Amino acid sequence: MLEAQRRSFVADGPPDAALRRNRIDRLVALVLDNTDALVDAMAQDFGTRSRDASLATELVGMIPVIEHTRSHVRQWMRSPKLMRTARLAGLRAEVQPSPLGVVGIIGPWNFPLQLVVVPAAAAFAAGNRVMIKMSEITAHTGELMKQLAPSYFADDELVVVTGGAAVAAEFAGLPFDHMFFTGSPSVGALVQRAAADNLVPVTLELGGKNPVVVAPDADIARSAKRIATARMVNGGQVCVCPDYVLVPEPDLEAFVDTARSTLQEMFPTIVANGDYCSSVNEANFDRVLSLIDDARERGAVVEAIAPDGEVLPDRGTRKIAPTIVRNVDASMRIAEEEIFGPVLAVQPYRSLDEAIDQINARPAPLVAYWFGPGGKNFRDFVRRTRSGGVARNDFAAQMIPAAAPFGGVGRSGMGAYHGKAGFDAFSHHRTVVGSDLPFSLTGTAAPPFKPGMRRYTDMMLRRARKRTSRRLKKR
Repeated sequence: MLEAQRRSFVADGPPDAALRRNRIDRLVALVLDNTDALVDAMAQDFGTRSRDASLATELVGMIPVIEHTRSHVRQWMRSPKLMRTARLAGLRAEVQPSPLGVVGIIGPWNFPLQLVVVPAAAAFAAGNRVMIKMSEITAHTGELMKQLAPSYFADDELVVVTGGAAVAAEFAGLPFDHMFFTGSPSVGALVQRAAADNLVPVTLELGGKNPVVVAPDADIARSAKRIATARMVNGGQVCVCPDYVLVPEPDLEAFVDTARSTLQEMFPTIVANGDYCSSVNEANFDRVLSLIDDARERGAVVEAIAPDGEVLPDRGTRKIAPTIVRNVDASMRIAEEEIFGPVLAVQPYRSLDEAIDQINARPAPLVAYWFGPGGKNFRDFVRRTRSGGVARNDFAAQMIPAAAPFGGVGRSGMGAYHGKAGFDAFSHHRTVVGSDLPFSLTGTAAPPFKPGMRRYTDMMLRRARKRTSRRLKKR
């Protein structure tokens, strides 16, 4: 498949803007023409995942980003001109954004549709061919995408691959021109290692323990309600979900009281509630429960917000009650591992310095949250912490602008996409310079070296030393 796509790419050359937009349109049509079937497939994969949730998070959520990309294709394809004044003398220089070739995309299970379609749209915008490996965990969605793709694309444009771990490993080891992976840091390391054998550049969209700082002057009730609600998106199985909350010590009880009442109001029933998303499989169900059990055994205060008369966790539906965990310390797994479930750790802090130190003691997260005014304390928080993005007073606010790049830093990711960042990620910016000058600018670097060359280099060095010395003295 890869060889066929590469042969076609080389034979056809870089596509024009019209074809790139047409490919994006066909990709969107694949999703919109088959919405009901795709939603049903995702519900089968999760066990319980409501239609409304899939429509909002998977389908509607991707449209603004893709439309922004499509509308800017022609603009982003333009070649910026360099050294414009030199053109009069016969020296022309420009930077051409050129497609890389064939892009491999490995998708995750938590948003199995959006997180392959959006990067594929960016890869098409940049003029590439695309191969997608769907997650084996959401097998129904993967198989449906594999069946649908040939109705919209030739195999040398886009192909969808399914299969288990062996197929994924083989896919990751192919000599693509770029690899795009969304998933956990541990698997991301394996993908990067496999790609390194062929020197394939990678974009890694990973996760992390996203911190939330509730400011000393924040509205505690409003903050607690929004944070508790955010934790429950997709059953907590979102890479940008708040993972642990740092609350001013005097406000801790008020925060927990409001979070508890919010969760009780959201979910008067859970087991038979079609809006309450299940853990995607037993492995994730058991992993989240083991984090809770480990914290409890090591002294944490664990409070499950279960409706009266319901016994949770329920293995039959793979549903875990919303859970608030307090008194977390460094000995507990929940302090280090990304939770990826309906569990929120809440910890007190005495000063903002202490809260920031706690965040900086961990690997950089995908997003850092701040609840409170946007004054000096917030600016200090942004300046002194490191994260893929920052959101204030709302869940995933850093993703609202369609033009904004999305990506992590350090252990939470490498590279970015959305907006022009996605186009750039899948492009090579190729410098093209042509000279019609009657002499060679660079030929003086070859022997024999004439006295004029020596005088020129001595003069340039003297000027550079003086300029640097003046700057340092001024500083």
